[in-house]
Amino acid sequence: MLICIVGKSGSGKSYISNIIKEYNENTIYLDVDKIAHKVLELEEVKDQLLILGDILTLNKIDRKKLGYIVFNNERKMKYLKEVTWYYMEKIIDKIIKKNKDKIIILDYLFLKETKYFNRSDLNILVDAPFNVRLQRATKRDNITKEQFMKRDYSYQLNEEGFDYIIENIEEEKTKKKVSEIYDKSIIHR
Repeated sequence: MLICIVGKSGSGKSYISNIIKEYNENTIYLDVDKIAHKVLELEEVKDQLLILGDILTLNKIDRKKLGYIVFNNERKMKYLKEVTWYYMEKIIDKIIKKNKDKIIILDYLFLKETKYFNRSDLNILVDAPFNVRLQRATKRDNITKEQFMKRDYSYQLNEEGFDYIIENIEEEKTKKKVSEIYDKSIIHR
C-alpha cells in the first residue's frame, strides 16, 4: 500500500506518518526531503546545480544558500526540482519495489506533482493554521519568520485529489482522526 502525505512546512506530515507507523510495524516511512538531502551530496547533482549561483560551502552544497536562491526565484526552484527529482525518483522506486508487501508512506510537499500521487492508494493533506506552522517550522529548522514566509509562499496547495484532510492543531483530535483513517482506509485494504 502506498500512502502520500502532503502538507506545507510545519503542518505535521512527519507527526501523522509516525502515528500510522506506530499502528503497523510493517510500515516504511520515507521523508522525501531527506532523500533530497542525500541526492544533493551526489557529484553529478552538484555539478548541474552550480549554475544556480553561490551554493557551495567547503565544496559541498550548502542547503541554506541553495534555499535562499530557489525560494526567491520560481525558475531556479523549477530547475532544482528537475535536476534532483530524477535521482530521488530512482531511490523511491527502488524502495517501493523492494517493499511491495508493506505500507509505504511518502511524506513530501511536492507529491502532487509526481507520479506517486496518482498511483497511491491513499492521499492525505495535513494542514494547520499559518501561525502554528510558523512556530513549529522556525523552531525545528532554526529559521527566521521571513525565511519561513518565503518558503511558505513559494508553493500553493489546493485540496483537490486528497482522500482526507487532517487539521493538525490539537494532538488528541489529530490522533483520533488518524485512527479513524487507519481503521477505515488502511487496515481494511
